[in-house]
Amino acid sequence: MGRGIATALAFGRVDVVVVDLPDRGDAAIAYRESVRSTVDRALDLKVELGLLDRSDLPEVRDRVRVVDRSGAASLMASAQMVFEAVPEVMDAKRAALRWIESTAGADVPIASTTSTFLVDHLADCLSRPHRLLNAHWLNPADLMPLVEVSPSARTDGSVLSAACALLASIGKSPVVCAASHGYIVPRLQALVMNEAARMVDEGVASAEEIDRAVRIGFGSRFAVLGLLEFIDWGGCDTLYHASRYLQNELGERFAPAELVERKMAAHRRGVEDGAGFYAISPSAADGYRAERTAKFVEVLAATGNLHGYASLPIRDTPRRAVPSGARS
Repeated sequence: MGRGIATALAFGRVDVVVVDLPDRGDAAIAYRESVRSTVDRALDLKVELGLLDRSDLPEVRDRVRVVDRSGAASLMASAQMVFEAVPEVMDAKRAALRWIESTAGADVPIASTTSTFLVDHLADCLSRPHRLLNAHWLNPADLMPLVEVSPSARTDGSVLSAACALLASIGKSPVVCAASHGYIVPRLQALVMNEAARMVDEGVASAEEIDRAVRIGFGSRFAVLGLLEFIDWGGCDTLYHASRYLQNELGERFAPAELVERKMAAHRRGVEDGAGFYAISPSAADGYRAERTAKFVEVLAATGNLHGYASLPIRDTPRRAVPSGARS
C-alpha cells in the first residue's frame, strides 16, 4: 500500500519520501531497491496505458525517494503530510505513529492507512491526537480514485481539510466517513461477495455467470447511481417489498433496514414522493432522470454493452451534482 500511495503522489506531481522503518540488516538495501523498482514499474505501466507522457516520466520518477530511518530525520522535519502504511499489527502501528510524531512538525497531519483498526483507537498512540485521521485507500492505490477518509472524535477540522485537499489535488476523490468498522466500500462489498459465494454454493449460477451479471447489470448501474440514489430512483417501496419477500424465502439477512421501514411510514419513497435519501422537486424530476439516463448510456457504450445501438452518437453531457444533500 505504501508503494501504491507513493506512486499516486508522484503521479500527482507531489514530492514523496518513502521511509523504510524496520532495521532489516543486510536485506535493507535490497528491500529499498525493490520498493524503488515497484514504483518505477507502476509508472512505466502508466506510460504504456497512455496515462503519462513518456517525456514526463523522468520528472515523475525523480519525485520519489526511498530512505531508511536514519536518513529520514531531516526529510520528516519538512514533510507537509505523513501517511503511515506499516503492517496491520497494533504494536507496529503504535511504534510507527510515535516515531512519526517525534520527527514530523508539531501540527503536520498524520494519516494511517489501516483497514483494520479504528482511528479512535490509533489516536491514543499520539500525544497530539488532533493531528491524526485515517485514509483508507483502495487497491491498486495509484489507480483507484476513491480514498475513504475517517477522522477520529479528536481530529481537528483543519487536519481533515488539509488531507482532503491534498488527495483532491492528486486526482483522488476523498469521501469522509465516521470511524466505523469496514468503512464504506469494504463493508458493502463483504456482504455482496459473501452472497455471491452462497449463490455458487447453492447452484444458483456458475461463478462465470454471476460475475457476468454483476459486470453488466450491477456494476454499470451503480457507476451512475449510487446505492441510496438507486433506492430513490426505483422507489423505497420496491426495496421494502422485495426485502420482505427475500427475508421470508432466504432468511433474516435480507430483512429491510430500519431506515427503509421508517421512510415507508413517512411516505418518503424517493423520486416519486419528491423526497427520500435525496430531495428532488417534482419540477426537476424529468430533467434529473434524463441526465442520469444519458450518463447510463455513456457507461454502457464505454463498456461495450450498448447492444443494438451501434450507430447511436454519444453526446458529452454536463456533469451535475446529485439533487440536494443526502438525508436520513
